[in-house]
Parts: sequence; C-alpha cells; structure tokens
Amino acid sequence: MLPQLHRAGLETIHARVLDGRRLDFADGMRLYRTPDLTAVGYLANLARERWSGARTYYVRNLHVNYTNICNKFCKFCSFYAAPNSGDGKGYVLTPEQAAARVTQYDGEPIREIHMVAGINPKLPYQYYLDLLRAVKAARPDAQLKAFTMIELAQIARVAKRPLGEVMPELKAAGLAACPGGGAEVFSDRVHEELFRAKLDNQGWFDVARAVHAAGIRSNATLLYGHIETEEEKVRHLLHIRELQDETGGFMCFVPLAFDPSHTELSHLPVTTGYANLREIAIARLLLDNFPHVKAFWIMITPPVAQMALWYGADDIDGTVSHYEITHALGTTSHRQVLSTEQLMELITEVGREPVERDALYNVSEEPVGVRGEA
Repeated sequence: MLPQLHRAGLETIHARVLDGRRLDFADGMRLYRTPDLTAVGYLANLARERWSGARTYYVRNLHVNYTNICNKFCKFCSFYAAPNSGDGKGYVLTPEQAAARVTQYDGEPIREIHMVAGINPKLPYQYYLDLLRAVKAARPDAQLKAFTMIELAQIARVAKRPLGEVMPELKAAGLAACPGGGAEVFSDRVHEELFRAKLDNQGWFDVARAVHAAGIRSNATLLYGHIETEEEKVRHLLHIRELQDETGGFMCFVPLAFDPSHTELSHLPVTTGYANLREIAIARLLLDNFPHVKAFWIMITPPVAQMALWYGADDIDGTVSHYEITHALGTTSHRQVLSTEQLMELITEVGREPVERDALYNVSEEPVGVRGEA
C-alpha cells in the first residue's frame, strides 16, 4: 500500500476500489475531506483505468444555442435574457438560421452537434421539431445531442402531451442523445435559493427516466463551486448512481465548474484547479456504473483537463466550436476552440491514448468527412 493512502486515512476505500466494491456516503465524505488530493487521484485512476485503460475520448463537435431567452432566472446564469425585457439582448434562431450556423462549418469535419438553450415560453412544439429537422438536413452525417431535461419538460408542456409520446417524435426528427445540463445540485435547499423556477430534483429524474425509456441516452452533470455543501454533492452523486442502476441510460458524468463572473453570485471565487481535480476524481470513484467521466476543458482550462486524465477523467470533450455560454461569461482566460491536433497533443503529452468518438461513444474508425464531400 502506498504510504500516502495510510496518511490520508484511505486504506479502507483503497481496498474497496481494488475489490470493485461500491463506495457509500461516508466514503464520499472522507474523499472530500482528506487534504491529500494525490491519494484521491491515485484511487480515481485505478477506477478510470478499469473502465478505459489509457484511452481518452474526444469528439469533433459544434455548439448551437438556439435562444438565450429564459424564464427561469437562475442566479448562477449570465447567459439568459428575460422574456419581454426590451433590452435587445434576447434572440431566437429560426430553424433556418440554426441550420445556416451549421453550414458555416461545412468545410470542417463534425460528428456531434450540441444544441441547448434557455427556456423560452413563446416557442411552440413545432419549433423544436423543425429545428431538429433543419439542423439534421444541414449536416446529416452529424449526430444531434440536444435538449437538457429542463428543455424537454418545457417541450412536453407546450406539446400538451406526455413526454413518453413526445420523445419518439423528437427522435424521428433527428435527436440522437441528450446532454446532462440542468441537474445543478440535487438539493431542495440549493434549488430554493438559486433556481426555484426550474424543474425540481424529482422532476429532473422523471424526465431522465422518460428519455432513457425512449431509447435515448444522456449525460448527467453536477454544477459545483457556488453555495453547495460537500454533503449535498455526495448525495447528488449517489442519486445519479441510483438512477443509473435503474435505467442504465447515462453515458457520461460531467462535473461543471461554476464561473461567477457576471452572475448574481459574482462575489464568489472561481474554482481552483485543486478543487476541479477533486470533483472529477470523486465522481469517478462514486459513480461505479458510469462508463465515462468528462474533464470539460473549456470550463477548467486545458492544462487542468490534462491533469484530470490521471484523476479519473477519460473524456476531454472536443473541439467545442461556437460555445456561446462561456463567451457570455466574458471569460477571456479560456480558449474557445481547440483543433483535433491540439486535443490529441494534450492527451498524448500526459501519456494517454487519444480515441475519437461520436455523440454515443462509438469509436470512430473512419475519418469523418466534410459537408459536400462524396
């Protein structure tokens, strides 16, 4: 046994990880409270390599945010424009405009188009179907990963039909997978304080169940670095784990580092690299039924994402073209686009093996084409 595991008081957790036994709430709290991050990272790497070995996944992706108008008024968000604000900041892309944004990248290989947005109460159900069809027609070779659980609840609401009836229609229009945003922190306290107008914890779970029942896989997230407690984060991870036991529909867990710039929580500090690595490591250790854990480089910086590949992460996301939400934060320290060559260099520099994937984690054996190629 490594001496640092003894010093950190993690011998019992080490034994469980080696045996493949499930960690519990007390284990999660111990992982948060030990100051020895390298010991936590060592354990997380054991779990990471059990799932993926040295492989690190990346994707050629493009982001489209079809509207920033939102009626949820979350205190941690700087992206949204209030409905009927009259300040000229709000926008809605028509399906044709969204497709036009995609065609701007016809000369680039794209495997995944990631579409999320605010909750705009004026958008009818048909808009969402038309949006999917238009973007899919603009790039039929790319998979559409679209609509958080919060958006899907709104889509079912305006359709005035159960989500179980709506999901097959969205799937037929081109929906291939769903992102994991909108989960924030599964805590009634945090929900009431920061995002009370948004779907509550049970509502998010109900939508996720309907998504997975329809044969659509999704990600899950945790937004950290604001007012949440360690106890709330551990319970969040265990709730997600229980739902994965039930549905098996989650592909990847994505810890999201909160950036307080230009939000109602601007007095809070930005998360440190030390904290970012711990969140990724603990997620990998507690979520023993999740195939993948992502280091989202655009939120934690490429250098920290590199380190995370030895702290539990086996996915570094992708090229992330046109990521408006971070642009909206005004964060100039984060690069907005990385080429595939740069991503591969980040991965190989730290001794990992780059593997290109699609939105569903299918390994891409053939080079992806560009729009207009035979």
